[in-house]
Amino acid sequence: MMLLAVLSGFLLAIAVPVLYRLAGNYIGWVLALLPASLTGYFLNLIPSITGGQTLVIEHQWMPSLGVSLDFMVDGLSLVFALLISAIGTFILIYAGSYLKGHRDLGRFYVIMLSFMASMLGLVLSDNLITFFVFWELTSITSYLLIGFNHEDAEARKFALQGLFVTAGGGLVLMAGLILLIFMTGSYSFSDILASDQPLHEHSYYVGATVCILIGAFTKSAQVPFHFWLPNAMAAPTPVSAFLHSATMVKAGVYLLARLNSSMGEHELWSNALMFFGAATMLTGAYLAFSSTGIKKVLAYSTIMALGTLTMLIGVGTEKATTAFICFLVAHSLYKGALFMIAGALDHETGTKDITRMGGLRRAMPNTAIITCLAALSLAGLPPLFGFVAKELLLESLLQSPSWSLVLVTMAVVASMLVVAVAGIVFIKPFFGPISTTPKHPHEAPFAMLVGPAVLSVIALVFGVAPFLPGALVLDAAVSSIYGNSVETALALWHGVNVPLMLSAVSLLAGTMLFASWHKLQPALDTVNSSVSRVGPEAGYFRFMLGITQVASWQTRLLQNGVLGIYLVTLVLVTFGLVGYTLLTRHGLDLSFDFSNGYFYEFGIALLIVASTVFASVTSSRLGSVASVGVQGFGVALIFIHFSAPDLGITQLLVETLTVILLVLVLFRLPPFVSLSSPLERSRDLTVAVFAGTVMTLLMLAVLDIQYFESISSYYIENSYELAFGKNIVNVILVDFRQLDTLGEIFVLGLAALGVYSMLKLKAEEQHKP
Repeated sequence: MMLLAVLSGFLLAIAVPVLYRLAGNYIGWVLALLPASLTGYFLNLIPSITGGQTLVIEHQWMPSLGVSLDFMVDGLSLVFALLISAIGTFILIYAGSYLKGHRDLGRFYVIMLSFMASMLGLVLSDNLITFFVFWELTSITSYLLIGFNHEDAEARKFALQGLFVTAGGGLVLMAGLILLIFMTGSYSFSDILASDQPLHEHSYYVGATVCILIGAFTKSAQVPFHFWLPNAMAAPTPVSAFLHSATMVKAGVYLLARLNSSMGEHELWSNALMFFGAATMLTGAYLAFSSTGIKKVLAYSTIMALGTLTMLIGVGTEKATTAFICFLVAHSLYKGALFMIAGALDHETGTKDITRMGGLRRAMPNTAIITCLAALSLAGLPPLFGFVAKELLLESLLQSPSWSLVLVTMAVVASMLVVAVAGIVFIKPFFGPISTTPKHPHEAPFAMLVGPAVLSVIALVFGVAPFLPGALVLDAAVSSIYGNSVETALALWHGVNVPLMLSAVSLLAGTMLFASWHKLQPALDTVNSSVSRVGPEAGYFRFMLGITQVASWQTRLLQNGVLGIYLVTLVLVTFGLVGYTLLTRHGLDLSFDFSNGYFYEFGIALLIVASTVFASVTSSRLGSVASVGVQGFGVALIFIHFSAPDLGITQLLVETLTVILLVLVLFRLPPFVSLSSPLERSRDLTVAVFAGTVMTLLMLAVLDIQYFESISSYYIENSYELAFGKNIVNVILVDFRQLDTLGEIFVLGLAALGVYSMLKLKAEEQHKP
């Protein structure tokens, strides 16, 4: 069932074109049955997980390579699976209404279902290799979704940017996972988590940590890789809602949480997470406050949340782990709702610019109520679940074993800005004077409001009764991250304490910032414009420009259309690397024993060398062909001398035929033309001598080493007994290597048919009147 649950999204995606023709405008509701069923399936696993079990389901895939489709369900993966499937249900319903009538709606659902299935596979995978496969699938499918409106140059540009950043980080992550496999000797997350081996003492620990952090930071948009996520708003709103609430950007956070108990024993891991997480939190909050487009505001607030989650993982205490899970769930609920509301506002007003909205509560009362609930959770105000998460966040930072004062200060500042952002998202569009919008506003369709309404109500229920999510699955999730059994004591009210006072301060300051938002916008725009010229995104574009310039330079240098340059480059690089490896790994033993040699063997060798030199320096084509033939005949003599008469005869026949054909062709060729200078010919001679020398040394080294017993003895012993043939070469060709010989005969037959056809065609053309 687990394998089917993970792969069902891909299977349904195959059937989308047919279902779309049958269901028409109801396609969203039909497809939503799958994630709804998956939600029920995962809810059914809660009793087992809360009972302390960790379910590991094994399916063999490529056992010889240690790759299997193994899945692990514990508290952490179950929380993510529930968020993906439950929010995915509403996203599919929402998309059917939001993109109603779109010519590529079927294509959209194919990619979206694949995206959802990839994320499910990622959070449920127990095997590191299959985990990485799903990790890369999320990058590929998100690239297709961001660039869904492929006729828009901006969509293509930012889809490529997101792919480049996340896939580049994925390659670094692959190196980190390989190092982790070497460190632990296992491909399994469950084995790594169950092991008592102190990974921080391993010599690979620093390299593995750096690689894993880079991969996770690029995926979850941590500073300085945060710039790609707001640009991903080029995607349709259903994509943005799913991307920010339950998929893709949460993948890096999931990996950090998954490995924290094993990798977090060293200060490098924890300090890096706290530093970059806190910097990302503050950066995202500021950029959200300084933006005016509603999707940009929400995107930057997601960056703030991702930074907060990363910071909490780095703190690593029991309280911080509890805050991490609560903040993760709270963010998923209100962010999914707010993005769908943002799409509804855009859909019904024709604009994404908050400054052009106002007084919409009369035309869109239901939307205003839903937005109010979600915005209160975003601001961290009671009685929403966002308030519970925010209180836990502040409490855990106050108890942090390191950097406590710094982290608390940054969190309070970010909280002030987020309160102002919540006011911008809710108060500005729905209150104040009525603004003129491109479209006459009215309430969005039911399919576009049911999702945000349900998510907002869940956030309210979880806030009023926080023991419900704790008892259901959050306790198990915290325990799976922390590494020990943890019982969370979630409550809406903890009395008057320091976290509550800090929340009050952030609320008051945030209200003041919201009131000054319009006045601050010109100054904020100036600051952002100045920073953008030297920020990480500018660095990205300079890097991409540099790649283009380097490609142009190497094209002019290496791919200039001159065949000789190509050959020289290939030969130098190939034989240079081979020669370097030969000298450094094997060394040379140039002691030769000629005592057993015969004079005619030396004579044959000198004949081959002399004919080679003559063929290279002569200006006579006929003389060159003749000398090449002498080389071939000399090789034939070597075969015959060393008891290989069949090879010798073959060589004689081939060389004779080749010489005859070349002589016949000579009469059709133009006269010699000097196309190279003496310097170029000297260069080519040097390269040729170098390549020949390296190849000679390589052959001598190969003859000097034998890792396995020669197979010749097997053929000598078994040719007659098994194949009843005394000619060993014939037996090898006909019996031992019969398929290989059949393939060669088939190729030669095809070539013969081709030649015959060409000759017949030529003859028919000549006989035409």
